[in-house]
Amino acid sequence: MTGTAPHAVVIGSGFGGLAAAVRLGARGYRVTVLERLDAPGGRAYVHRQDGFTFDAGPTIITAPFLLDELWGLCGRRLADDVELRLMAPFYRIRFDDGNCFDYSGDAAAMRAEVARLAPADVAGYERFMAAAEAIYKIGFEQLGDLPFSSWRDMARIVPAMLRLESYRTVHGLVAKHVRDPRLRMVLSFHPLLIGGNPFSVASIYALIAHLERRWGVWSAMGGTGRLVQGLADLVAGQGGALRCGAEATEILVAGGRAVGVRLASGETIAADIVVSNADSAWTYRHLLPSAHRRRWTDRRIEGARYSNGLFVWYFGTRRRYPEVPHHTILMGPRYRALLADIFSRKVLAADFSLYLHRPTATDPSLAPAGCDAFYVLSPVPHLGGGIDWSQQAEPYRQAIERHLAATLLPGLAEQVVTSRVTTPQDFRDRLLSFQGAAFGLEPVLWQSAWFRPHNRSEEIDRLYLVGAGTHPGAGLPGVLSSARILDKVVPDARDLAR
Repeated sequence: MTGTAPHAVVIGSGFGGLAAAVRLGARGYRVTVLERLDAPGGRAYVHRQDGFTFDAGPTIITAPFLLDELWGLCGRRLADDVELRLMAPFYRIRFDDGNCFDYSGDAAAMRAEVARLAPADVAGYERFMAAAEAIYKIGFEQLGDLPFSSWRDMARIVPAMLRLESYRTVHGLVAKHVRDPRLRMVLSFHPLLIGGNPFSVASIYALIAHLERRWGVWSAMGGTGRLVQGLADLVAGQGGALRCGAEATEILVAGGRAVGVRLASGETIAADIVVSNADSAWTYRHLLPSAHRRRWTDRRIEGARYSNGLFVWYFGTRRRYPEVPHHTILMGPRYRALLADIFSRKVLAADFSLYLHRPTATDPSLAPAGCDAFYVLSPVPHLGGGIDWSQQAEPYRQAIERHLAATLLPGLAEQVVTSRVTTPQDFRDRLLSFQGAAFGLEPVLWQSAWFRPHNRSEEIDRLYLVGAGTHPGAGLPGVLSSARILDKVVPDARDLAR
């Protein structure tokens, strides 16, 4: 790569930004990635503390072929740099009464679990999975990397969406096929992995059920941070630059197009194209001056619906808990009402549902010998609820600790040797997520596809967006697909160089 190649500046080094950098580098661009933190990853940052390694964000890897593609663009194999291990089961779901359901990609094992839990719903479960597969074939295979730059793109898919009953919610589609309330939880919780309320988001997100069966749920040895470092190494191998501690404060515009980026230090960096992996609302509200915005005005940004926030407690224990699997979902006593508290009422409830991650079940190297590393995640309201996390964080952590001690981790308080928490306020202050929302815009129907901020900015030329806040949305497959879309909307470097 030569210094005369067109210059692409990427704001943010989350999975979307790093994947974008690799794809642009493979197409002949000279790439600079700007990261305001001291290390790459964004939401996938890695915390190292007292000998423990904690992935800050994503821990569930699906659709690994999207990662294989990125390594292939650099003439390498993912397996040469990162070892992925298939989870079996994908998750253990523990109901509030103590009963459990092992959720896996094994069709026969799943049928047996359904038969054990709700024998009258076996046929309905099979119908739901057939519906999820049909939705996947349209929603992921055909639309996942479609740019949706024009309203005509949206109009063309309306017949298919009607045929697939996208007017239903995910929970509504599940409820059409099965009656047992516990099985309805099992089959409808997936939208929470991407910031959506199962009772609000369109049933197109039921595709996740088939996506996981088709491609599996994987874990990276060494933690998800190994994938971040692997992508950063790919960028470097292409001749690209990753600058940490470099905060972008303004996208520079001239003649109706992006021409560079200004940093907090005052430095300006010229660019032929700019790609923002920052939160999409943050990009438009804080990085692109209002004089250049017609669609994503402050009023529209502030009036949009945003995903939930997250409370995450990372902790290490002096002993191991071998009976606890890699992924556990602990359902609380309420389902619909708790989600209403989180998404609608925006109040911090006394009860909770939790995701417990024990990566040392698969990779003991993430903790000192004889110890376990954990993170427990609780969906909570975003900052629009007015919760003062400086006052609420520790009591909430203690409540979660008591619950875990009473259910899965006996004697937990005496076993914790290291601890840290992340709240929606940290998402706002550290990750610059608007309203502290963990997944950007809530993926309801009228904020999906063409209605989301476009991958090719509607506001100015040569500005592009990747990551959870643009199409197709949050989650590792969605974020990586947003970078994949750039191949269709970003001019070839040779055309810009002419």
